[in-house]
Amino acid sequence: MYTRSILNAAREIRIEQTQMPAEIAPDHVRLRLATASICGTDMHYFRHFANAGFYLDYPVTLGHEACAFVEDANGHDFMAGQLVAINPVINCGSCENCARGDINMCATKRFPGSATTKPHIDGFFRDFFDFPARCCHAVAEGVAPDHLTFAEPLACAMHSVNRAHVAAGQKVLVTGCGPMGLLATVAAVAKGAEVDVTDLKQEALDAAGAVGAQTGFVIGGDVPPPAAYDVVIEASGSPHAYNQALDAVRKQGTIGVLSLIQPSEVPINLHLNALKEVTSIGSILFTSEFADAVALIEAGTVDFEAITAARYPVSETQAACDLMAEGRAVGKVLIKPV
Repeated sequence: MYTRSILNAAREIRIEQTQMPAEIAPDHVRLRLATASICGTDMHYFRHFANAGFYLDYPVTLGHEACAFVEDANGHDFMAGQLVAINPVINCGSCENCARGDINMCATKRFPGSATTKPHIDGFFRDFFDFPARCCHAVAEGVAPDHLTFAEPLACAMHSVNRAHVAAGQKVLVTGCGPMGLLATVAAVAKGAEVDVTDLKQEALDAAGAVGAQTGFVIGGDVPPPAAYDVVIEASGSPHAYNQALDAVRKQGTIGVLSLIQPSEVPINLHLNALKEVTSIGSILFTSEFADAVALIEAGTVDFEAITAARYPVSETQAACDLMAEGRAVGKVLIKPV
């Protein structure tokens, strides 16, 4: 028997004891959770039982950011007890997008804990699960599982930074210091950029400072200097922040949209796109950046503890999600096995 959390309805998570299937699919390995972490996408499903217009058809286990120990290699090239990073994107591997390496654009990709995959695949907020062996990546000895769980969201942040062509010596502004904004800061700093940040809370700015941000601006107080940044990475999800990005970016600069800005009636100052010849670039998931994120974590140069807010066992996933939903967490909230 093992412990599993299930999103039963909006803001309602139940915990159940269940058993793993006797059989493991030939292309899968059986994994024991080491550490998972809560994503903004998980929180949309938690709040609304939906995300970006995709509604869950039935209850599902959330979670797509995780690392795990190999419980049963099932004939694949892993050792029992080995720690692996998990790439949650199950792409087809044969379409034109996959052939180019653009696994994020695969039209038939599957993703755990998401309404976009039908039938839904349970995510990682549970003690045991089976997952495709090709999505599991061995890591260096001594890597902390609580840091390795950052691999997937860090890869997403690195993809946005790469799409925006952030380079050494550039001035970069990150709007929003939630978990993704903090990781965008990490990614831009790793490129050698000079990074400033904005957020509603001073403690979030302090967390960004701990991972390399230079100046923080509290929303409603000081504002970033206008037309001062080569690149702005929008990570807050607020259309107001996109307008701020249009003000802060220099002429012929770039705005990278990392967040899923939710639909609203807030007007966007699109005239500035034309007047300043701004390039606006979206990003979703990642491509080759997953390996880059694992390598950065293995290097041990990032203080992931500074951007870790709390840890909860699987049995308290409801409390972990409540903490996130109430806006009381600065950084990542981690889910651990019972």
